[in-house]
Amino acid sequence: MSLSRKTHLLCLFAATLTPLLALAEGTRTWEQASFDDLLKGTPKGVALRSEGGLELAPVFKAIATTPSTYIWSIASDSSGNVYAAAGSPARVYRIAPGGEVTTIFEPKELQVQAVVFDKKSGMLYAATAPDGKVYRLAPRPAKAAENSAPAASSERISWSATPYFDPGTKYIWDIVLDSSGTLYVATGDHGEIYKVNAGGQNGLFFKSDEVHIRALAVDPKGNLIAGSDGSGLIYRIAPNGDAFVLYSAPKKEITALAIDQSGNIYAAAAGEKRGSPSTASPTITLTTPTQTSPALGGTINVTTPGTANSQLLSPSSVTNFPAPAVGASGGSEIYRISPDGAPARWWSSHEDLVYALSFDHNGRLLAGTGNRGHIFAINGVDDYTDLVKASTTQITAFAPAPGGGLYASSSNLGKVFRLGPAAEAEGAYESDVFDAHIFSKWGRATLRGSGTVELFARSGNVDNPDRNWSRWAPVDMSAGSELKVPSARFVQWRAVLHAGNAAPRVDDVVLNYLPKNVAPEIDEVVVQPGHRFLPTAHATSLEAATVGISHSETPPPGVKDKDSVGIRWSAHDDNDDQLLYSVYYRGDGESRWLLLKNNLIDRFYSFDSSLLPDGGYTVKVVASDAPSHSPGEALQTERVSSRFEIDSSSPIIEGLTAALDGKNIHLRFRASDSFSTIKRAEYSIDGGDWQFVEPVGQLSDSKSEEYDFVVPAQPDDSSVSTAVGEDHVVVVRVYDRYDNLATAKKVLHAK
Repeated sequence: MSLSRKTHLLCLFAATLTPLLALAEGTRTWEQASFDDLLKGTPKGVALRSEGGLELAPVFKAIATTPSTYIWSIASDSSGNVYAAAGSPARVYRIAPGGEVTTIFEPKELQVQAVVFDKKSGMLYAATAPDGKVYRLAPRPAKAAENSAPAASSERISWSATPYFDPGTKYIWDIVLDSSGTLYVATGDHGEIYKVNAGGQNGLFFKSDEVHIRALAVDPKGNLIAGSDGSGLIYRIAPNGDAFVLYSAPKKEITALAIDQSGNIYAAAAGEKRGSPSTASPTITLTTPTQTSPALGGTINVTTPGTANSQLLSPSSVTNFPAPAVGASGGSEIYRISPDGAPARWWSSHEDLVYALSFDHNGRLLAGTGNRGHIFAINGVDDYTDLVKASTTQITAFAPAPGGGLYASSSNLGKVFRLGPAAEAEGAYESDVFDAHIFSKWGRATLRGSGTVELFARSGNVDNPDRNWSRWAPVDMSAGSELKVPSARFVQWRAVLHAGNAAPRVDDVVLNYLPKNVAPEIDEVVVQPGHRFLPTAHATSLEAATVGISHSETPPPGVKDKDSVGIRWSAHDDNDDQLLYSVYYRGDGESRWLLLKNNLIDRFYSFDSSLLPDGGYTVKVVASDAPSHSPGEALQTERVSSRFEIDSSSPIIEGLTAALDGKNIHLRFRASDSFSTIKRAEYSIDGGDWQFVEPVGQLSDSKSEEYDFVVPAQPDDSSVSTAVGEDHVVVVRVYDRYDNLATAKKVLHAK
């Protein structure tokens, strides 16, 4: 075949096999657009959309850090003050809009589980647990000292706390006020809801067959909506106490409820059902030093896990407290129940646990989660935006903030943040580190988006960018978009979004690069005489591959076949290039390699052993990355197998003689082979069983062996008789080392 014809065939091969040789390319791209890709990076003031891409996040700022580890619930008043129900230690904090924190209540119980603020009366209600009560906290203005400077607003007000309602149950999980000032109290252990009217009259309002009632809300019609722990039930309870199960969630525990102005109910659920409504709730252990409560007098047990003032306590001061959703597996789901009662799954996550639900100033549902401390905006069914990630591990509650924003509380540590409503003026996003695996030249970048966005890049040769990478270099999107970074193995990009008339968005970022070509490597070559690979439905050579049939990375099953030789090899290419293989052979004492087969795309090959004369051989496999590179740029490597032998010729039996010697037969013959040693010899008399016979000298270790032996003319079995004077048929057979067979026969005639 001429050189020009070979070139034409190679071009035809590359053009025809575009699907097959998906990796056969020079310039490559690294693209990041999907939510899963972007989740690997580090956003700061940037939100991630579920459909992919980046946008500015709402302003998210920590305004206060409390001494408590957990904040379970928050409420706010019309002046923007936040009231936080906390535990470890148990406190109710009043947090001014500027962030000033004041302790206004220290109960005897271990936790303040819930708070609600009555904007009509200015009263604050706080529920404690375990064995807790509902307390009513009333502001009591303090008299300012004469001739003194005006005190801060929080210093001029003290709070009185009085027991308001004692349900006599183990746990109080949630409290809510309706428009008339009636307080509803959700409890645990017996799954009961109590009703306390504005005059203080109270009683059992609803009893379920669940273990805990976890969450409460009031719909626009004045119905109470309740979520349980046990079977994940959502109840609608009319003001007269008539209850109806709206939905039995697939999850075990309803962790949060929210109702929009149209009456749609949103419920978050967590935990896998165990088939029994009496499944025990997960617990946290509260162990605390004894402290004095100035508000109520006496002592209380509180906890501050992991802090410097934690002390080793006696077992009597250890309490197991069932915390909402603690230890839940399987992530969370959010369901939407329309006003007509139709349920639908709205959002789900396998990793995040939803602790809180609320709405932003645009009426968009927000979900505060645990495990990673994220706040998600749920735009529609499975359409969401990962707005912010807090510096703590759980977002536990929301409350309205002045100007359309929201307060958000957290646990581990107990902090209060302010969210929105305005977007950040500037946000930045750093991608994860991309490993090209090969020293590479970095080319142009493509950024698809809108608004004012700056793009930067940097590169390095270690996977940690803090270890002497190049500096961040701006990418001029208006002048070629070239990455002005050194050639290296690793790269990273950074986008900075600036607020403007057009909201900034980043939908997709693509970096182009060219890996330095390195030669492929052949890890091993194995030759198996007497082995044949079964035919497959795919191509095995360049000629067959030009029709677009895929190839195999591993050899198919093989069978024993003494007339075949199987060759298999393993190879890899650090550039992930498509490889072509050629197989050569060379006999013992020869210097020239002869082509056996070329342009193979599979990593195995079988051939008929009779194609080669008997002898010793080695095989060489050559791997080339030519399909992935321009002519002149391809590289190849080779590897030689261990020596193997081919022997397809049968041995020869010469000089077979047989003579009767009384009742015995005396046999002589010579067996020889042109290449391998004689392995064994056998004989048969008159069609009897084959019997092994040793050569003269006993050892069968030569290409030629002499046999001289005497055997009985009649078998030992007395049941078989041979008449005197009958003919005898003697057959001998010989095998060489490769089980090639030769036979010879001699007939002894009766005298």
